[in-house]
Formats: sequence, C-alpha cells, structure tokens
Amino acid sequence: MDAIHSLLAGFGTALTPLNLLWALVGVTLGTLVGVLPGIGPALTVALLLPVTAKLPPVSAFIMFAGIYYGGMFGGSTTSILLNTPGESSSIITALEGNKMARRGRAAAALATAAIGSFVAGTIGTLLLTFAAPAIAEVAVQIPPSAKFALIMLAFVTISATFGGSPLRGLISLFFGLTIGLIGTDLQSGQARFTLGFPELLDGIDFVTVVIGLFAVGETLYVATRLRKDPGNVIKLEGNASMNREDWRRSWKPWLRGTALGFPFGAIPAGGAEIPTFLSYTLEKRLTPRPEEFGKGAIEGVAGPEAANNAAAAGVLVPLLTLGLPTSATAAILLAAFQQYGLQPGPLLFVTNGDLVWGLIASLYIGNVMLLALNLPLAPVWARLLLIPRPFLYAGILVFSTVGVYSLNNSVFDLFLLALFGIIGYGMRRFDFPVTPAIIGVILGPTAESQFRTALQQSNGDFSIFARQPLTALILTVVALALIVPPVMRRQAARRAAERRTTS
Repeated sequence: MDAIHSLLAGFGTALTPLNLLWALVGVTLGTLVGVLPGIGPALTVALLLPVTAKLPPVSAFIMFAGIYYGGMFGGSTTSILLNTPGESSSIITALEGNKMARRGRAAAALATAAIGSFVAGTIGTLLLTFAAPAIAEVAVQIPPSAKFALIMLAFVTISATFGGSPLRGLISLFFGLTIGLIGTDLQSGQARFTLGFPELLDGIDFVTVVIGLFAVGETLYVATRLRKDPGNVIKLEGNASMNREDWRRSWKPWLRGTALGFPFGAIPAGGAEIPTFLSYTLEKRLTPRPEEFGKGAIEGVAGPEAANNAAAAGVLVPLLTLGLPTSATAAILLAAFQQYGLQPGPLLFVTNGDLVWGLIASLYIGNVMLLALNLPLAPVWARLLLIPRPFLYAGILVFSTVGVYSLNNSVFDLFLLALFGIIGYGMRRFDFPVTPAIIGVILGPTAESQFRTALQQSNGDFSIFARQPLTALILTVVALALIVPPVMRRQAARRAAERRTTS
C-alpha cells in the first residue's frame, strides 16, 4: 500500500503542466533518435547532460525517462522500414519486421511493435513500482564490503556481456577505471595521474568523457563509413494498424516477451539483447506457423519488441535501488544523477522520494504519449529516415562542442573532448565496447569509496571480504564469472579440433 500512496504522490508531481511538457519533449526526442540509425537514447541523454544542468532534477529525469522509453519505441521503425537496427536489441525486429514490410505489411509490423512496446512498458513499470521499494528496503542493510562486491560483479559481467570479446571488455573497463582515478585523492590530498596539468586536479568531468566516447567517437566512426546511398527505405502506406488476426497472433507473444524481458533487464549485465533472442526462439517453437519465420512472421516482431521494452523497465530496478547500471543508457542516467549531486541507491527513496516516484509515474504517462505518437504519426517518423546523414552528424559534433564548453568555459575541456572522441573512434574501429569504459569512469570512485569504508570498519583487516557471508558469496560468483567462461571456450575449441581430426 505504501507503494501505491507514493505512486499517487508521484502522479501529482508528474502531472504538473511543466513536467507534462518535459515528458512530451522527452518521448518526442526519444522516438526521433530511435528512428534515426546510429544515434540512440544513450548518446542523446549524454548530449543533453550539459544543457539540462540548470533544470530542476525532477523535470530533467522525466525528460530523460521519456527519451529512454521513446528510443525503444522508435528503434523498431528503423529496423522494419530500413532493415538497419539502431540498437543491438532491435536486431531481431529487423529479421521479421523488414520481411513483413517487403510483403506490404509494414503497417501491421509497426503497429504490433508499438502496441507490444506499450503493453510491455506498462507491465514492466508496474513491476518496477512494487519491486523497487522492496529491494531498496533490503539494500539499506547491505554492508560496504558487499556493496563493493556487487560493483565488482557488475564490472565483470558487463565487461563480458558487451562486445564480442570478454578480454576487450575488461580492457575497456580498466581504461575507464583509470580515468576515474585522475584527480586529487580526497583522503590523502595527493594528486593522481594529473601529468602536471593543474586542470586535472579536480579530475575529468564525466560529462566530457561520456560525450567524447559516445557522441564524438560515434560521429567519427559513422563518418568513415558513410554511404552516399541512404538505403532502401520501404514506403509506409497509411497509419500503423492491425487487423483482428494480427491481434489474435500478437497478444500472447507480448505477454511472453514481457515475462522474459523484465528479469533480464533487472540483473547485472542482463540488458535487452538476450531476452529478445530468447523471445524470438520461444515464439518460433510455439507458433503453429513455423514456415512463416524468416519470411515475415508477426510473432517474431511482437515478442522481441515486448521483451526489449520490458527489459528497459527492468534496467531501472538495479539503477534506482543499488546504483548499478546494466546498460549504456542506464550508465548515462547514473552520470546524470551524479551531476545533480544525487547517488542512486536505497537511500534515494528516502531522501529524494518525490524525484523517484515522479520519475516512475512519468513512465506510465510517457507510455501513453508514445502510443499516441507512434500509431497515427508513423508515416511522419518514417520520413525522418530520408534526412541526409552528414547534416545529422555535423549537428551532433557542434552540439557536443558547445555543450562541453558551456560546462566550465574551458578550452582545455575541448582538447579533452577531442582526445576522448579519437579514443572512442578507435574503440569502435577495433571492436572495444564503450559501455564498460563509461561504467568504469562512473562507478570506479564509488567502488574505491566502498572498499576503503569496508577496510576502515574492519581496522584494515582484508579478511572482512571473506568473513562477511554475502560479500564472500558475491566475490565467489565474480571469480567464477572470470574463470569458467574461458575454460568452457577452451574445452569447446578442443572438442571441435578433435572432431575435425577424427573426420
């Protein structure tokens, strides 16, 4: 009942005219960037961090939440009409959705994606409403040693999940951790890794790092691969709509996708990629029309899109209750919290309850807005795919530069922005995931603080990490996550070599 009362208070915050306006701005921007290939909600929120620094925190996060959910909605348009997934979680949507579009069923594909996103987003937000406060009550009692262990678990699993190589993920993570160490040690007062530059004594502003690695790095990477041909955009006739048979075939995949997506989003390194693939596989097994898969089966769009949006709601559970991001956008949202001097975690529900519940309430409102924007205005969003890419990315570069300079009016920050942009380009060029680096920058200082606090409470006794049961359990899982996958890959390679030898 407390959750319901708090949610009603949150609606009181979210339904003010100003916050409704910011919610509309957020969902519109989110749909826009979801439709445009290669941008996505993480990059957009990163670009807006300098701009929103003067906004009230509640309004800023209502807008960010709208961008986050809107990006999930809009990504399906690109996948279906252009066969170009804007996010990795939309790959499966492109498999069946583009085939439907080529058969003249683009309207049905867009409609089942939009309505499935609405259903899954609403159910996921309901689960978030009741799960987050319960987890926060338990999380308050977690000791610093266990919090450090949880961050280690997030580091390892996220590094292993993002990108094709766990080793590259760990290298990216350690790069981010190193950046996070730059500045003055708050306990000893010693300068660390400043290289003699006084501008680095206060550390590197994480907004500069995030925009450099995400926005500038992505822009440079796309510019080197820009095609003059914008791609074959399938024309959409009329609004997004479904007939009775489409509804009958879609509602069960929506529910099954939701059931798969939310738990995977809520666990460290869950994200939306795994449940979308699982949902597609499940629908392929359960459908009475398996021959349609690969040729444009509506179940192959409905289930994965629902899983994608349910995972987006699930990602907010560890972010708000533990301060642990499990996706790129969640990492940027964590940086946004820190920009306002807020630390997500169990105490956030106590110290900033109006912000948290206003944010959660805005997710319900944003879902309704997104459905109203995406069904009747689908042809408008489809036309955005014709925007010349050079204009788009030139604008991102200008916006990035102005935004970073406005933070401190510092030319030195612009040099850092260019440096991180080049590093971000190199990471994409050589297949190093950017997300672990961002999470290392943001969570590294928190991990160091929890580690030091645990040692201070134990008078410097390192055995606290083995004696505390929860800490020992989590660190055991971390060790297994580092050791078991390489061993399994080596055994699989050995068995494959033996089969080739015997054959």
